[in-house]
Amino acid sequence: KESLQHFKKPWAHEHEPVKELVDAVKAIKPTVLIGTSGVGKQFTKEVVEAMAALNEKPLIMALSNPTSQAECTAEEAYTWSEGRAIFASGSPFDPFEYDGKVFVPGQANNAYIFPGFGLGVIISGAIRVHDDMLLAASEALALQVMEEHYEKGLIYPPFFDIRKISANIAAKVAAKAYELGLASHLPQPKDLVKYAESCMYSPKYRTYR
Repeated sequence: KESLQHFKKPWAHEHEPVKELVDAVKAIKPTVLIGTSGVGKQFTKEVVEAMAALNEKPLIMALSNPTSQAECTAEEAYTWSEGRAIFASGSPFDPFEYDGKVFVPGQANNAYIFPGFGLGVIISGAIRVHDDMLLAASEALALQVMEEHYEKGLIYPPFFDIRKISANIAAKVAAKAYELGLASHLPQPKDLVKYAESCMYSPKYRTYR
């Protein structure tokens, strides 16, 4: 435990070493599995079934890329949990139908946060990045998940709205920079969302004849 980085220690469990993931799940009883090891097929049928036995809606996040290294597929997560899992992945998976219901796998990707975060830093002229600005970006993303998305099993807003999503994230990040006194572009624009949109690059080119 003493070898852990300081930000990991609050999440460490006082427990005898456990070699198998399924045994760790049964012992610790987590509500979420986050796969970032880069080693595929770690979320086995036994692991997902154990998560489903413990949770009404287990959150399964198979984030390793490429698809061949995903901890499990969307189909496996939905099937092994009898349609109760909330699934997100690093690689895209097609919608999957189980027991007459269509599930839309969410793609958990840093493309949601990083462009909007960077834009917020730029438009505010932030002199440094504060942890609260990262938190503001995360909260701005979460606020854009609507009830209709939850009904489809999504925990991220649809990616086709990424420019709108990024503008809203940029506005929240910039607002936090102004609030913290870290912004150098003064005065603060009245409408940060519109200002963020006006500063975004648009890949549109004039037609030359």
